[in-house]
Amino acid sequence: MPNNQTKALVQGSMMVALFTILMLISAYVPFIFIVALIFAPLPIAWYSANYKRSTSILVAIVGCILTTITSGISMLPFAFILGLVGVVMGNAIYLKKSKLFLFMSTGIANLISMAIVYIAYVKLTGIDFINMSLEVARQNYEQSNEFAKNVTGQVAINPEQLEAMFKTIELTMPATITISAFFAGFIIITLNLPALKRLGVDIPKFAPFQNMRLPRSILWYYMIVLCINLFMRPEAGSTLDIIVLNVSYILWLLLILQGISFIHYFISKKGMPNGVKWVATLLAIPLSSFMILLGIVDLGFDVRSLVKGKTKE
Repeated sequence: MPNNQTKALVQGSMMVALFTILMLISAYVPFIFIVALIFAPLPIAWYSANYKRSTSILVAIVGCILTTITSGISMLPFAFILGLVGVVMGNAIYLKKSKLFLFMSTGIANLISMAIVYIAYVKLTGIDFINMSLEVARQNYEQSNEFAKNVTGQVAINPEQLEAMFKTIELTMPATITISAFFAGFIIITLNLPALKRLGVDIPKFAPFQNMRLPRSILWYYMIVLCINLFMRPEAGSTLDIIVLNVSYILWLLLILQGISFIHYFISKKGMPNGVKWVATLLAIPLSSFMILLGIVDLGFDVRSLVKGKTKE
């Protein structure tokens, strides 16, 4: 027992040191700081995958404290977010959870930690950097419009369209932040799991993307949102309108992914080259409306068995 405790202490100290070094690199080395940030959760995740949650949290806390001492208070929010992500990733592996659970828990941890950092920053400084960024972007667009008017005599976008665009961006900010948090979590998982495997950690595996099937309850959520828009028609800017708008964006993204998954399944069953999958994925961006429809059909009807049956014939 003492030997195990000593081993946990030594390895915990090593992981804290590695985490602190990666945060130092991200703070002071300009060209590779993004790489350092992406791999910063790796030592915490490795430790959390091998030891119980309580000691892993303690290691992450010590890592945050040392990062603050060595890199300054400005790096504490990044250390907090990445440390929590590392603990959640490793704990999911420690508990032998599926890769889907790993992805969802990492995305949620990323989202919650980002929200905590944002609220704390606004409370402590009184500066809302999201609204500030939107205001700066608005001013840049207005200056570009003014420049285009002076050069060509016409504005690139009229004031009404500009106002509508920024209003939509402002209203859909919760959905944008949620999608960004889960996308960042996906990137971190995708790049860190192979490294953890090389370090001897037994990592879970994802099923191929072409076999992805979202829960059919997504269709019910989509129908509810559609009915609210058609029959209730919430007032623009109201709480219900904001909720429906943000939920709609998230559901659209999920259905687009489901549609792309079906395209990949179809291409695979027809024996086409993998390059066709990449072309189809790129074409999905301008054909997003069609992909949403395809995702609905794929979830609502068993079209994959039809494709499979015809392939056998």
